[in-house]
Amino acid sequence: VMGVAGCGKSSLGEALARAEGLPLIEGDDHHSPESRDKMRQGIALTDADREGWLNTLGQLLQAQGSQGAVLTCSALKRTYRDRLRAACPGLCFVFLEIDRDSAARRVAARADTHFFSSALVDSQFATLESPVGEPGVLRLNALLAVPTLQQPASAWIGANAGPRP
Repeated sequence: VMGVAGCGKSSLGEALARAEGLPLIEGDDHHSPESRDKMRQGIALTDADREGWLNTLGQLLQAQGSQGAVLTCSALKRTYRDRLRAACPGLCFVFLEIDRDSAARRVAARADTHFFSSALVDSQFATLESPVGEPGVLRLNALLAVPTLQQPASAWIGANAGPRP
């Protein structure tokens, strides 16, 4: 599940993992302490900051083998998505599309419970390379309720995911 901060990756990821009986890999849990500090201070991460994080996420996906998993990860650039695809061939992405103002409101609303600074929302949109048109991508409106998103996402994943034991 991918998209900019505030699009609902964690909420949909949890719902999908529950519905599909798969483990959830919460991408935010695997940022380095240095990256968390930068984001808390409103400093956007660079490609170099994301290098180790993407490696870790790829290894976690590989460790699941054919069982599969649900991963929440911003995956803002095509190069990031391609690295994850290389680690896990056949990886599918559910892209939660949201407008800047809605994302900013959501990020501001969780300021007491999440390390991500609302000052970074603009940088997320500046970095985002839309995955629309890439193979294995389902685009959903992030403003819909989680159950409304989970149902078509589960159906799509079922139709596009490889076999599970």
